[in-house]
Amino acid sequence: MNIAVILSGGSGSRMKSGAKPKQYLEVGGKPIICYCLEIFQKHSQIDAIVIVAEEKYQELLDEWMEKEKISKFADYAPAGRSRQHSIYSGITVAREVIGWYEVPDEIGGYIRVGVKEETDDTKDIVIIHDAARPCVSEQIITDCINGAKECGGAMPVITLKDTVYQSKDGTTISGLLNRDELFAGQAPEAFKLDAYLAIHDAMSDEELGNVRGSSEIAYRYGMKIKMVKGDEANFKITTKEDLDKFKLLIKKSKN
Repeated sequence: MNIAVILSGGSGSRMKSGAKPKQYLEVGGKPIICYCLEIFQKHSQIDAIVIVAEEKYQELLDEWMEKEKISKFADYAPAGRSRQHSIYSGITVAREVIGWYEVPDEIGGYIRVGVKEETDDTKDIVIIHDAARPCVSEQIITDCINGAKECGGAMPVITLKDTVYQSKDGTTISGLLNRDELFAGQAPEAFKLDAYLAIHDAMSDEELGNVRGSSEIAYRYGMKIKMVKGDEANFKITTKEDLDKFKLLIKKSKN
């Protein structure tokens, strides 16, 4: 089973959009998150969707999902105090949606109800995506799913165009980094759910709060992460300039 976890618990502080987080701002007649949900709804390899969101926005989401016919929605997960806490919340609910039960500690891990033996091809995949990244392509989602099945984890990346310098004090250059070895990560990030969840279960609350990226925690604990081709168009709406860019794209698509 391939289950998407959509992170919609962010406050949008950098956007300065007032009381409403950016993913709930309406563009072209509907909230930004709806564009994201529609892509996963249409993708033939996505079986279910879990949304990580604050309770006060869930009624709004219910109304819009009914309007937009998001039938793959399975359940909500509560937002955490950090991004990685929200991910942990989302993948825990994903496990419940799939229907796993815990096996004895001496065996370790998790087994799906009704599945006698899992292979790499049948393991459940979780695809973690940001609600404020509404332009992801179906191809990127497909590549991430396939990459996770092959390696255990996968994420889209794009190459860096500008020269990258290092500065230890923030005021002077202390080094020049090899651009050919550097990549900018995007979302979604996909993982074999059993291994990814087990890593989170083993971490303390403080450790989860210090994680900087979804794939960082997987890489740090020995999971192999496949890089797949990202896209400049798959940008995250973080600033007002990003929002204006997305509004223009939607306006052009309707002309």
